[in-house]
Amino acid sequence: MSCNLAVAAALFFASDPVASALPESPAVQAPAEASAATGASALASEPAFAALVQEAQRLKAVTDGWIVPDILGDAHFVHMPAFQTFKTQIAALAAADMNGHLELKQRGTDSDLTCIMRGIAEDMPQKLAQLEEAAPGASRKMALEELSYLLNDNAEVILAPALAH
Repeated sequence: MSCNLAVAAALFFASDPVASALPESPAVQAPAEASAATGASALASEPAFAALVQEAQRLKAVTDGWIVPDILGDAHFVHMPAFQTFKTQIAALAAADMNGHLELKQRGTDSDLTCIMRGIAEDMPQKLAQLEEAAPGASRKMALEELSYLLNDNAEVILAPALAH
């Protein structure tokens, strides 16, 4: 299965229509707690992967917090120190995701997650660039939403129980 198809399939099967209909809690659940509570993958309890989940959830919360009229309309948004810090954090998360991909590959893990981790690592800088280039208003809102979805997927694919083939 190609990596792109694996990413699409995993994201489709990882989504929970009931959970997505509920309002999001402002608190970020710790990966180990989420793993135990939802039957998530054992991988989510490993420190490096738990840290990926936690960071993706934290950056998603930041991204979602920027989907407000003041930020959406601010012509200088991408020049703000907070955004510059965010860029560095997104780049670090993308690198950590690629390291996660390489770790799984080195283990000989034969799962779609290996491809998905690589895909997310490659997509994150592209989504960030789209956000930087987006004009204030609707374009910026769309770019923030797309980055938010990717960050959410980043956490969910690690937390999702492995599917039997």
